[in-house]
Amino acid sequence: MEQRISLVTLGVADVGRARAFYERLGWRGQEVEETVFFQAGGLALVLWGRDKLADDAGLTDSGGDGFGGLSLAQNVRSRAEVDEILHRAADAGATVTRPARETFYGGYAGCFTDPDGHLWEIAWNPGFPLATDGTLTVPELGG
Repeated sequence: MEQRISLVTLGVADVGRARAFYERLGWRGQEVEETVFFQAGGLALVLWGRDKLADDAGLTDSGGDGFGGLSLAQNVRSRAEVDEILHRAADAGATVTRPARETFYGGYAGCFTDPDGHLWEIAWNPGFPLATDGTLTVPELGG
């Protein structure tokens, strides 16, 4: 198996509501057969009905809070951008679960959940510089 991720699919209660939320953040999606696809750099974020996602995976859905031990993260270019995105997310209907603050690694980050409870971290990390196109490359960590 190659070391890469192509798609991240979020199981959502209402695809239309979820799409509207992400579009209020400035994202642009395409809907096909009740599934919304957002190009997100080198991968795609997908919104699909939670019940359909569970059924397709052969699983039983045990809850609707969206937290399954998974955090999505977006690294940004500045501390100000962290604050701006958290504010925009709250205005779009997110719940800010951790206001932006200094981090143990010398950065600045905060968290929010989307309307289905999926956790996002928005972080500025001076040790993980971004390319012009937003691509993150993990630096040599010496471990």
